[in-house]
Parts: sequence; C-alpha cells; structure tokens
Amino acid sequence: MDTNIVGVGVGITDRFRSVVEEKVVRIEHLAPRAQRVDVKVTHRTYRTGRVEDHTVELTLTGKGPLVRAEATDADKFTALDMAVDKLCEQLRRAKDKRVDARNHPRKAMFDKGRGELEGIDIQPASADAIRRVATGEVPIVDGEDEEAYTPVVIRTKEFDAEWMTVEEAVDRMELVGHDFFLFINAATDHPSVVYRRKGWDYGVISLTTEARPAALVS
Repeated sequence: MDTNIVGVGVGITDRFRSVVEEKVVRIEHLAPRAQRVDVKVTHRTYRTGRVEDHTVELTLTGKGPLVRAEATDADKFTALDMAVDKLCEQLRRAKDKRVDARNHPRKAMFDKGRGELEGIDIQPASADAIRRVATGEVPIVDGEDEEAYTPVVIRTKEFDAEWMTVEEAVDRMELVGHDFFLFINAATDHPSVVYRRKGWDYGVISLTTEARPAALVS
C-alpha cells in the first residue's frame, strides 16, 4: 500500500513516518484491496498561544468506496493512534455489516404508488428547521472562519451530488465514519440523508419540495 504523508503547520519527522508505516500494516490486514493511504497532520495554535493541538486525518482509497477518519490531540502520535483506531473500527463495522446482510438479508422496498420505503424509517424534513436556516435565524459561517465561531455554528461544505440507493448510502456512511450521509435517492430522485440510530438501525430523511415557497422568492 502506498503511503503519502503531509504536514500543515508542522514538519514530518522520520520517527513519525516510521510509526505511520507500522500502523499501515494493521490497516492493510483489514483492507487488503486498499491501494493508498493519505495522512494529513495539521498543527493549530489557538488565540492565547497556550493551547495547541494536532489533527491527523487518514484517507484510504483503492478498489471500493473511500474510507476516512480523523482525530485530534495535543500529541500528534496520540492523534495518529486514535485516528487509526477509528479507521479500523469503521472497516470492521463495514465488514460485519456485509456479513450480517448476507446472513440476514433485509431489503428496503419502495412503493411508488404510496411514495414510501418499507423496511427503513423515513421522516419528513422539519419545515421549521429549513425555515430557520433560510431566514438566518440559525447563523451559517464558513468552515474556515475561526473568528466567526459562536455557541451555535453550522459549517458549510459543498459536494457533487451522487445518486445511489439507501443501502449504498448506509455503506458509504459507515466507511467515512459519520453519523449521517447526504445523497440523492436513486429510487425517488429526492435529496436525502441517511443517519445512524441504535445498533444496525438507520433512518432516512428526504426532501420532497420541488419549488421554493412563495414567501422565500426574492
């Protein structure tokens, strides 16, 4: 497996490279088809200058979906250990899920007549939550603007839309280690979010509005 290590605001020592190579062996054991792991180490010093930390981001690519994990600690070696543990746990969960799906197949059936999915909990998006964001009641700040932080912060990111099934979205969510995953539902063409509930239970929230409400049209 190829390994690429970069530092942002911090130099990468030979010792750190050696430790990374040791950890890669553990990752290869769980993901033998992976071809490359990117390691990004970011050093941050906060306003007082007395507090600093290191964030280690791991991105695994190869034959299959991208897998990602990150961790933050004052010590970059500890952050690396934590990130590797998270990545390995995500790989194990994905493997266990595939085994469970083979042994206990459970498909979500889409009824176009009723517009419902059976087998997965679907909840309508909260109109109040959408209204609060659209009207500015909940502030939205750019993710890189540290100075704009408030007790309630929404970080914004943009990605290309991807059409996939609910099952594929669940798999992608598990591999990137998030509690939710945004996608376009291939069965309905609706923007949707799949999220983790308890155990292996998941939920889906979908947007069905096709036109902007008249009150929001400028």
